[in-house]
Amino acid sequence: MSVFVWSQVLIAIAIVFDIASFQFKQRRQIVCCLCVSGILISVHFILLEQWTAAGLLMLASIRYFCSIFTTSKRLMSVFLLSALIITVGTFSGLLSVLSFTATLFQTTAAFCQSDQRLRQLMIVGTSLWLVHNYLAGSPSAVLMEVLFIGSNLVGYYRYYGVSLQVKKVAIE
Repeated sequence: MSVFVWSQVLIAIAIVFDIASFQFKQRRQIVCCLCVSGILISVHFILLEQWTAAGLLMLASIRYFCSIFTTSKRLMSVFLLSALIITVGTFSGLLSVLSFTATLFQTTAAFCQSDQRLRQLMIVGTSLWLVHNYLAGSPSAVLMEVLFIGSNLVGYYRYYGVSLQVKKVAIE
């Protein structure tokens, strides 16, 4: 099998963990699934020689693992600084900017105490990864992000109904 095919197989496995992640209510279970998925996606990007994305996803796996145990804003700052260092060290243009911006949202999400806020920020970050993956030429990764957003929205609806944060403000 070619390197490209292997990269797509890894994404297929990651899809299972991504879809499962937002069907859980507990924040801890969500981030455990995201940790495993991040490792698989990182290896995917290594195979595609997308070094910024690979580094940021490996960092994301470590971040998700740490966020299982803490929502410390100080630790979040360490991960944000680490993401900046990885991006600068592997910079390759627009794809690096997209992956870094997506990482900012998802890092903030990982350290939210509320699973509801985590879900909201993950939708923004995932949307940026979707554009990144399209431009990087990985059809399975694009599909993964579409399914991830869909799973997140289904989970959000299951636990919070259609009342998004904007609706709550209007009622108050």
